Amino acid sequence: MKQYVAAMDIGTSGCKSIIVDDDGLVVSSAIEEYPLYSPGPGWNEQDPEDWWKGAYVSLHKVIDKSGIDPANIKALSFSGQMHGLVAMDKGGNVIRRAILWNDQRCAKQCQNMLRDIGGFERLRCYTNNNMLPGYQGGKLLWLREVEPENFGKMARAVLPKDYLRYRLTGEYYTDVSDASGTGLFDVKHRVYNRELLKCLHLSPELFPPVVESSEVTGEITKEAAGLTGLLPGTPVVGGGGDSVIQTTGMGLIKEGILGLTLGTGGIVAMGMSQYLENHNETLQFFCNNQKDLYHVMGVMLACGGSYQWYRNTLCGDEMARAKHQGMDPYDLLNASAENSSPGAKRLIYLPYLSGERAPYTDPNLRGSFIGLTQSHSKGDITRSIMEGIGYGMKQISESILELKPLKLSRVIVSGGGSHSDLWRQILSDIFQLPVYTVNGAKEGGAYGACLVGGIGAGFWGSLEEACETMKVTTENLPNVRNKEVYEEMYNIYCDMVPALKKQFDRLATA
Repeated sequence: MKQYVAAMDIGTSGCKSIIVDDDGLVVSSAIEEYPLYSPGPGWNEQDPEDWWKGAYVSLHKVIDKSGIDPANIKALSFSGQMHGLVAMDKGGNVIRRAILWNDQRCAKQCQNMLRDIGGFERLRCYTNNNMLPGYQGGKLLWLREVEPENFGKMARAVLPKDYLRYRLTGEYYTDVSDASGTGLFDVKHRVYNRELLKCLHLSPELFPPVVESSEVTGEITKEAAGLTGLLPGTPVVGGGGDSVIQTTGMGLIKEGILGLTLGTGGIVAMGMSQYLENHNETLQFFCNNQKDLYHVMGVMLACGGSYQWYRNTLCGDEMARAKHQGMDPYDLLNASAENSSPGAKRLIYLPYLSGERAPYTDPNLRGSFIGLTQSHSKGDITRSIMEGIGYGMKQISESILELKPLKLSRVIVSGGGSHSDLWRQILSDIFQLPVYTVNGAKEGGAYGACLVGGIGAGFWGSLEEACETMKVTTENLPNVRNKEVYEEMYNIYCDMVPALKKQFDRLATA
């Protein structure tokens, strides 16, 4: 009899739930969207109650859609947007809206913290990472400084997916990959760094116990079962932070293969089989979803988010036409971009709508179109967005290769943007490497969560064994005729931030 594992990915735009069988095949998926709030420039918040509704509705939908007997679902796992702060009181109540991963409000607090403890190299000794403005640690310092009443009420600092774990099981836990993204976690020893917490006057009791990603952390309660469609007592495993577990779902657990995730945020990542000292302030070196494995990445804050902003703000005609024709508006936009040419008629897009994390850690950077003329069509603009994101990802990949020089063999892409053949081809031409998708990768972090859930359920003995179930689904090979134009445009792109930095700072402080 077939057995299954379910997983949910608590993203920025919605909660996706999927079911995977014990051969690693996706049986069913469903998504439930929820709102995003931006109460100030660079501020991004969500209501955890919206996550909870999105979680149980999407999970119930996916079970109903699959027709599977819930008794055959042997575990539930998570992928979740990382770094966010859910402040909870002693009674398990949420104190304020969650502050998200792409929120830039705590840049000052991060800078002050780095100054007070002796700079990046000192912090790196504690965590092997910088304290980036998106991390939970900076949010806690901001909350204490700006909202002291709320900080005083807080008994738990919880990450987004772990809030849902609490609602489903009544238990507080997090996993090593998600904890790595708090900026307070000792990646080498896979524990919260108590010396750093002491320096920052943060109680260790704020943070949940930490487990490996495939460990069981609790069971579905009777109340949660009634809402989700799962049976009471279904095991719930640790899961992982989306930036890490998405690449696990792409099979990236060892060196030499580059992973690109084209989600709301963009991730450029590689698995590592050894711990490395991270001397790059913009890269993140985290625990992977299996003991003794690691993960290095750089994160672009507005990847698919750039394309989504463009669609919502400037493409009303395409959205109306797509709705009338029963189409995805992105299909119409992609078709127009195909009529453009490599280099988008020398138009460059800088994808810094939310500041940036890598290859620059700078909340003051701004999104820009450079080189716009009357000759440019909407298709050129659309293509420039795809290409600009590709250039930014190449910049990040070069930072990773400085950490450990390697010859890359191929690129694996995932996330919503990977559905576009044009975007995959653009990436192949920019990187001059074969670009592949694999089965399940289009499901993003939810698929990786199913793999670790399957390990917890006993389907597979390790990530290596779980990843053997993956198969290539698409292939894009580099067009050497486009190499020269992309090399030239990439070099111009790399010169833009140094040239415009002073102006971006002036715009940010006005």
